This record gives sequence, C-alpha cells and structure tokens, in this order.
Amino acid sequence: MAFRKKNILELERSSVNDYKTQEKTPLILILDNVRSALNVGSAFRTADGFALSKIYLCGITAQPPHKEILKTAIGATESVDWEYVEDPCAAVQALQAAGWQILAVEQAENSTSLEQYTPPANAKLAVVFGNEVSGVSDEVMDIVDGALEIPQYGTKHSLNIAVCVGIVAWELFVKLKS
Repeated sequence: MAFRKKNILELERSSVNDYKTQEKTPLILILDNVRSALNVGSAFRTADGFALSKIYLCGITAQPPHKEILKTAIGATESVDWEYVEDPCAAVQALQAAGWQILAVEQAENSTSLEQYTPPANAKLAVVFGNEVSGVSDEVMDIVDGALEIPQYGTKHSLNIAVCVGIVAWELFVKLKS
C-alpha cells in the first residue's frame, strides 16, 4: 500500500482569524525561565497544533518577535494567545485564583507518572516547564498543585523541553478531549 502525502489545501487548517475564535483546549503552558528561544518557538508551534488556551512566558524566557522563536514557531506566535509575566509565581497564583489547576512537569518527589494522571472532570490545567538546566524553579514548585513526570528508561536524566512539551501536551490533550 502506498501513502500519498496530503497537500496544504487538503489539510484544511484554520486561518489565524478563525483560530483565534475557535474553542480552545483548556490547557495553558507556563514557561519558567526557559533559556532557549528555539524551545520557546517549538512550544508555540505545539500550542497551535493542539489549540491550547495560552502560553505564559516568564522570567528570562524570550518573547516574540525574537528571531529564533519565529524560526521554530513558523507563524504560531500570531495565532496562539500569549503573555509575558516576569515572575512565574505571579502567573501561577493568578491562574490558581481563576480556577486553573497548576502542574509542574518535573522529576520530583510525589510526582504522578504522566500516563497515570487523570484530569478531574471539566479540568482547566496549566503545566509549568522549567529551565533547561535547573528545571522548574523551587519557588514555583512550592506553590503548584501537583507534579507530572514523564517516565524515562535510558541513560540521560532529562528530555529536551521542546520534546517534553510535545509529549505532555499530546497526552493531556487526549485526556481532556475524551
């Protein structure tokens, strides 16, 4: 059996204007001091792909129109709602006050393995991804509602944040939509 790739018109993607008004997945990304603008751009592209609600860029995390973000986002900075908040704790606390459950994606004591996590009914989730070297900041870890961990079986102790965002966003997207 042969497989023909679909052309751009067959993909039937939304326009940016239509995307902005469509129903969003109740999932927010919070980037806590992410140092690579390429990783930030990848997070934008993933957020667009799963129609996520918003991205919060915090601390040293680069903001559009940074050249490296635009390189990997390929236009997703125009479709995805985003906001810069200097203090990641302030972003977390504001979302908690608005009824969002905040989960750090981190290798932590008492974390829940991603595949075993079941969101509460009608959940509004925000997931925090940390710095490529030091992870989610201790201050944020002190105030999150829980932690999710991606199981790993190789020799490395972590995944690239862009890969991690994709895995977590897909897993939570599937669980929130079912």
